[in-house]
Parts: sequence; structure tokens; C-alpha cells
Amino acid sequence: MMPPTNKPVSQIARENGISKQTLYTWRRELKNQGVAVPGNGKKAEDWTSEDKFAVVLETASLNAAELAEYCRRRGVFAEQIAAWRGICSSANANATQKARGVREQSKEDKKRIRELEKDLNRKEKALAEAAALLILRKKVRAIWGSNEED
Repeated sequence: MMPPTNKPVSQIARENGISKQTLYTWRRELKNQGVAVPGNGKKAEDWTSEDKFAVVLETASLNAAELAEYCRRRGVFAEQIAAWRGICSSANANATQKARGVREQSKEDKKRIRELEKDLNRKEKALAEAAALLILRKKVRAIWGSNEED
């Protein structure tokens, strides 16, 4: 279930005579405690982002020797953890840049909406005026008769 063997839960259950549900329960409890438990024979590249983040947190305070031991136990490479650490640290920077971009886009959208509303109001007034003129023309023709000179 865990690296370095990455055995599927069903195989571990058969080998040890433990029910699959018990293994899943143990894995869920470990995950709730903050331990990275990818399970199901997944390689480190296929782990979820939560599992990768948990590994980054677990290894943050380890020295080189402890990190090497951790990597051997978990079946990951120190370079992978370093890459994940970089991704985690840059994720927050990207979030602030995205937030700034969203605010600027929102400001532009509001300005564009205001311009479109002004244009719509102008066109509605022009349409109402044209409709009023057509109605008046019909009434004039109804009162004085139709004129062929138009």
C-alpha cells in the first residue's frame, strides 16, 4: 500500500488475512493525522497534490541524512521533494498574482458594462422615439386620410 513496495490493498488483505475495509480505515486515519498515504500502488508522480504537500510538510525540518532515510522509506527521490517544495512555495505567489489579475479584469469588466448600459439606454430611447413617430404618422393618416405625396 505504501512505498517502496506499493502493493494494492487487495493484495495486502489477501497476504495478511485483514479485511480491505480495515486497511482503508487505517489509511484514512493516517491521512487525517497528516501522514502522506497515497496507497493503491501509485508512483510518487501520481500522488494527489494533498499527499505531495503532506510530504513537503513532513520533510521541511529534516536534515540531509534524515531526508535520505525518509526518501528510502517512502520510495521517493529527494529531487522530487525539492520540486514539490518549489511548486508549493510558488503556488501562493501565483495566487496573489491571479487575485490581482482578477481585480484588474473585474475593474475593466465594470467599465465595459457601464459603457454598454449607456449605449443600450441611448438605443432604447432612439427606438422609443422611432416607435412614437410611427404611431403618430398612423394617427395622422387615420385622421386626415392617406396622402399619396409621401
